Amino acid sequence: MALLIQKFGGSSVANLERLQAVARIIINTKEQGHQVVIVVSAMYGETDQLLQLSQRLNPKASKRDYDVLLASGEQKSSALLAMALQGMGHDAVSLLGWQLKVLTNDSHSKARIQQIDCDLLNQYLLAGTIPIVAGFQGVSNRGEITTLGRGGSDTSAVAIAAAMRADECLIYTDVDGVYTSDPRVVPKARRISQLTYEAMLEMASLGAKVLQIRAVEFASKYAVPIRVLSSYSKGEGTLITEEQSVEQPLVSGVAFDRHQARITITGIPVRYLSVSTILQALSDANIHVDMIIQNASQVDTVIDFSFTVQSDDYLEAKAIANHLQQKLSASAVIASDKVAKLSLIGVGLRNHANVGAMMFSALESENIPVFMISTSEIKISALIDEACLEQGARVLHSKFGLDLEPNQAINII
Repeated sequence: MALLIQKFGGSSVANLERLQAVARIIINTKEQGHQVVIVVSAMYGETDQLLQLSQRLNPKASKRDYDVLLASGEQKSSALLAMALQGMGHDAVSLLGWQLKVLTNDSHSKARIQQIDCDLLNQYLLAGTIPIVAGFQGVSNRGEITTLGRGGSDTSAVAIAAAMRADECLIYTDVDGVYTSDPRVVPKARRISQLTYEAMLEMASLGAKVLQIRAVEFASKYAVPIRVLSSYSKGEGTLITEEQSVEQPLVSGVAFDRHQARITITGIPVRYLSVSTILQALSDANIHVDMIIQNASQVDTVIDFSFTVQSDDYLEAKAIANHLQQKLSASAVIASDKVAKLSLIGVGLRNHANVGAMMFSALESENIPVFMISTSEIKISALIDEACLEQGARVLHSKFGLDLEPNQAINII
């Protein structure tokens, strides 16, 4: 008998029919002899509706009341799922963050979990009752309702799994696992049977929306095995763990992020250049910088400094760059938000020089120019024209044999 944490996302509990289907999954798991703790998101679209109501009434509402409002979405779905299970003859109880004592810091709308009291959950499990926990929410030391940020129910589930030392945390979504790329862009994308935490973190940070990044970080820190499954169909899903699968190829996926912008400050006189000045100005505005390139020209008398940011920060970052242009006596600011980041994800890529050569050869063969490059132990990223993104993703997916089954993988060493 295993202790399993089952988390169901918004699409899985979108309506009464879906709630009944989820209830049957839970009952089937329990009838197999397992203990289960359930975590739910708000019903699909519920959080967006609450946000719209908030914006219409008061766009500058307090974050405290913002959290009280948004937490009601998970309260609704947890209560309805408990009712569905009760209607099928099983004892179930809905639990909110403050009842379970999911203690967080005081940072409303982006709270961090500090502690979870498992006593209540253990009492219900001992009594044979199925606990249905409202995800995404907690309570501060001051007794205030807090929320964990978008996708926070994933983090709730993994945190509970860690606190209870569960055997596995099962994340049910509307897809049957993590794929080698987005199937909507790359039709030949395949489901991956197993991924390391590191690879999943990179895929999540580069546009794969299956799991919240913080949830994967939490799982990695506390060695919680996660399995991504579909609530619509049966299957093994994708197991995410610290162990690398023996079948895992060198390149395991192609990820991409459309929400990128590139800014270049050209002709900065060397005597005025201070990289820390540029980065500090962006940091003060809470703007995260991703790729960075510094180029010397004209016999090292002037420098061009390029960086990328998320497109949401584009206009503010551009305004900061224009201010810095004057401050640093630079020539110009060149900026564009029509770029995208295309990345190969794998294990030990830095130790295989041929991977980079193959990647850029494949892009060149399709006349796709590369503006910037960044590498790490498990990824190689290229900044390209957004209009070329889908073509580039399909080309790389094919080039590295990801169209093929693992036992047909090509030799790229």
